[in-house]
Amino acid sequence: MSEQVLLIEHRPSVRILTLHRPEVRNALNSELIQELERAVDEARFAEDLRVLIITGAGNRAFCAGADLKERLAMSDGEVRRFLSATRRLFTKIEELPFPVLAAINGVSLGGGTELALACDLRVAVAHATIGLTETRLAIIPGAGGTQRLPRLLGISLAKELIYTGRQLTAQEALAKGLVNRLAEHDQLMDVCLELCGEISKAGPIALAQAKFAINRGNDAELHTGLAIEASAYEACIPTEDRREGLKAFKEKRKPVYKGR
Repeated sequence: MSEQVLLIEHRPSVRILTLHRPEVRNALNSELIQELERAVDEARFAEDLRVLIITGAGNRAFCAGADLKERLAMSDGEVRRFLSATRRLFTKIEELPFPVLAAINGVSLGGGTELALACDLRVAVAHATIGLTETRLAIIPGAGGTQRLPRLLGISLAKELIYTGRQLTAQEALAKGLVNRLAEHDQLMDVCLELCGEISKAGPIALAQAKFAINRGNDAELHTGLAIEASAYEACIPTEDRREGLKAFKEKRKPVYKGR
């Protein structure tokens, strides 16, 4: 590999993955998908990791979607394999046992938006544009966009955005609930790290179980969702962290959670 397509930065309890193909607006090619999957698989078992941040290199783009130059050279079978690998990767990101933030530092289109949708939270710069634009290329979102966007925004709005391929400004995305917070470009990572700091105050087992209950319950009717919640709560009861939280509250100090 002549140049790294993915940069990995380690900070206390936080890991930052940076898509590093700025010359093509961080477009997703086969190599980047492979490197991302390798990094995500490794992060899953990192004991000191509390939050993962995914962002793009430069100040123009988070991710402009699939690398269409590479796509043009693919056979139909190769396109199917690429999409299968991308779906698998995004599902792995969604199912990580800790929160994942998308730091949207510019344009986020097509597969870039699908990547952001697989994350738990999204923080965008004020000049970002976000959209699922695939239908304008005579295809559809193929890495989870038709499923995750309706669950986040509601089916009617998701249909409008997918049918038209319309791009939202960061301000529109915030108003519709597609992003959680906005930031100036030079403050994007500071805002994300501040949010990570807030999240890291919680017990890691509780975070994992809360994420599991929300994600699985969202796909179920209420009665089943409540059963999922009860099971997730049950997993927290015998932990050292739960007892530490109660003890710290009684002693009026900050708890020290160890993920046990």
